Amino acid sequence: MTIKPYTKYKDSSVTWLGDIPEHWGVTRTKNIFRLRTENSGSDHGLELLSIYTHIGVRPRKSLEQKGNKASTTDNYWIVKRGDLIVNKLLAWMGAIGVSHYSGVTSPAYDILRSIQDINSDYYHHLFRTKLYLQQFKAWSRGIMDMRLRLYFDEFGQIASIVPPKKEQDQITRYLDWQTSKINKFIKAKKKLITLLKEQKQNVINEAVTKGINPNVKMKDSGVEWLGEIPVHWITRRLKYISNLNKKTLTDSTDPDYLFRYVDIGSVSTGTISKNLEQLNYSNAPSRAKRVISKGDTIISTVRTYLKAIYHFEHEIKDIIASTGFAVLTPVRIFPKMLGYLLLFDGFIDQVIRLSVGASYPAINADRLCDIRVAFPEDKQEQEFIVEHIEKETALIDKTIARTEREIELIQEYRTRLVSDVVTGKVDVRFVEIPDFEPVEVELEAQDDEESEDELITEDIEE
Repeated sequence: MTIKPYTKYKDSSVTWLGDIPEHWGVTRTKNIFRLRTENSGSDHGLELLSIYTHIGVRPRKSLEQKGNKASTTDNYWIVKRGDLIVNKLLAWMGAIGVSHYSGVTSPAYDILRSIQDINSDYYHHLFRTKLYLQQFKAWSRGIMDMRLRLYFDEFGQIASIVPPKKEQDQITRYLDWQTSKINKFIKAKKKLITLLKEQKQNVINEAVTKGINPNVKMKDSGVEWLGEIPVHWITRRLKYISNLNKKTLTDSTDPDYLFRYVDIGSVSTGTISKNLEQLNYSNAPSRAKRVISKGDTIISTVRTYLKAIYHFEHEIKDIIASTGFAVLTPVRIFPKMLGYLLLFDGFIDQVIRLSVGASYPAINADRLCDIRVAFPEDKQEQEFIVEHIEKETALIDKTIARTEREIELIQEYRTRLVSDVVTGKVDVRFVEIPDFEPVEVELEAQDDEESEDELITEDIEE
């Protein structure tokens, strides 16, 4: 059924809201929700919940298998089903959502409980639209983006749309139906990308351990986890073929210096986000320090299970990485060969094995540089290996890029659809919704809770 606008609209009397359906209301958020601070005490036995900007509220145990384990949850805030959880620090980025679970959550969060007969899921969707995120940022206090806080005194002053409860229910069910279809599509595309990346990784693994001559004689590398290598190859500690680049921005850096920031969340194994955040030094996170140059390879030394590794092949300007990365500059090896050696599964496994820490596994940079790698001494053979890898993976890369673009487009459509429906731009009251199986977006290790923890800790300490 084609959805159309409502037949009659009225002025909401709120400039940024514009017109709304004639029978909808508007009130301050404090007239719909109240702030709740119910202390859990100790030995409560309740589940720890967290808020993720991409997918909303989920049990924290979803990340425990990836190495991120909770410490004590004594004296946390109690959360009931239907409550809204708000991360004060990241509300303007979408870290707000309804909980479908009972449990506890960090005192760094605000818990909002309805005082009217509403559908909390409707407000989950509404408060995550671009329209409302802009208002959250405008009402937040702080001198820089990464230190903004949205307190309930301000949050409660923001105008909220109030459709009739029956309509809220229909809107919520309609969006659940549509997003489930979209999520199913995305899930299938992500599975395809995973298979393609595995295929690419196999090409890299084979080339950096055996070379490109299938008839080459092999020998014991003398390194248990490396196994056999071509007879003419050598092994060297990483520190003998690369320099650990410790060049960083200093306190004397121009406050207006503009750069693109690489944090661990923007890097996955061999790939980097196309839309790196652009920051001024004056409002950048304190960890934005590492200076990157052409030919460098970066590898995460914290949260090593994320496998954040990337080689900067081309000329670059004004890119700064988090201090959570080690920056390796090649000195006795073809630069891109070094990049592929670090992408080898066996090397990554060693980095993870040598990392210490439960919540945030990390490896000391000097210990990282002590890991051995195997390669041919002849630079020409190194170049041949790189050319072989690139030739064999070119089509894979194109297919991955095309599939990722398909995901981006459907996500953009979903964002626009949700916004249009919850703000009354289109009418879904008479859409007949069939029975459907809900499909949720799967939680990924890179999700925003990984970076939020540092901010939450800072917030509690202050």
